[in-house]
Amino acid sequence: MIKSMTGFGKTEFTLNQKKISIEIRTLNSKNLDLNLRIANPFKEKELEIRKLLSTALVRGKVSFVLSVENQGEQNLNIINKDIVKDYMNQLHQISSISNKKALELAMNLPNILQTKKEDFDETEWQKVKEQINIAIYKIDDFRKDEGAILEQDFIKRIAKLQELSQKNEELDKDRIPLVKQRLQKALTDLKQEVDQNRFEQELIYYLEKLDITEEKIRLNNHLEYFLKALQSNESNGKKLGFITQEIGREINTTGSKANYAPMQQNVVLMKDELEKIKEQLLNVL
Repeated sequence: MIKSMTGFGKTEFTLNQKKISIEIRTLNSKNLDLNLRIANPFKEKELEIRKLLSTALVRGKVSFVLSVENQGEQNLNIINKDIVKDYMNQLHQISSISNKKALELAMNLPNILQTKKEDFDETEWQKVKEQINIAIYKIDDFRKDEGAILEQDFIKRIAKLQELSQKNEELDKDRIPLVKQRLQKALTDLKQEVDQNRFEQELIYYLEKLDITEEKIRLNNHLEYFLKALQSNESNGKKLGFITQEIGREINTTGSKANYAPMQQNVVLMKDELEKIKEQLLNVL
């Protein structure tokens, strides 16, 4: 079973007159790339959140947002009285204005308001942690659904490659006789006497270099191995990527040995299918 690296999970809940929202988005990436935005007072738990995400999500570009909205009557913004008084004193020193006007001007100057820091509550954190895990489970389900779609596409394309590989075997039956005829005609056109035994030996040596039997066997084995890896209990996009490299190697070698236009055209079709598989594999966990 494979999983996609694309996922989305979100939870919203109310806790002690606070509306808390947790949202996780994941995209494909070679490694784990975490981008966290954590509201107070849970910033001190960033390392623990990173550990939770890295353990569960493994790979991908991860965007994590934990936001807190206070729905109660408690006001966390307080006026810094000392700064206001200092501003007013300075205004009186440079102008003979009333206290009311000085207060009005001072209230529009910087650093008048400061946010009262909330005390960390371990009980609240445990509930938030549970919700983070729920969002992670949602992402996992999303990744499984996307992975199932990718798996069906891979199965279809591997079947196409197996079909094209079988066609190569059929083309090979015509290829060797035609290569022999071509060489014999070239020799005849030279109008030179040659040692027939030596010619047969050289011909055999040349045809051995064009033989693609080993490539056909290895290619079919790699295709079967790819399908087997798809059914593994764990998603392993990197392993599938390594298998496609081996598949590509056998296809390329077959093309270099073909020396026969219909087979070379068939190899181009195989390369096209393989490239589509590689593109999709970029999004497999």
